[in-house]
Amino acid sequence: MPNIEALIKSIVEPLVEYPEEFAVEIVDTDDFTEYHLQLHPEDIGRVIGKKGRVVRAIRTIVYSVRVRNQKRARIVIADEVEEIDDSEDE
Repeated sequence: MPNIEALIKSIVEPLVEYPEEFAVEIVDTDDFTEYHLQLHPEDIGRVIGKKGRVVRAIRTIVYSVRVRNQKRARIVIADEVEEIDDSEDE
């Protein structure tokens, strides 16, 4: 069985300037296993990339590694959730 957390770390760590502040938190929901990426504020843009291209590529790789009878994976970058919540308040 593939270790999705290790896969995410092996992809993201070379991209960031502050690897010591990078962490992956795993949250299980009914339908998904969510991998919340905790990043230094300066690294968030590097991981998201222009127009979201980098994070979209990371998600494509991770989603393609699905194993039979396993929940679907979801990658969440901490600030993405906060930005969505902030925009709903306005």
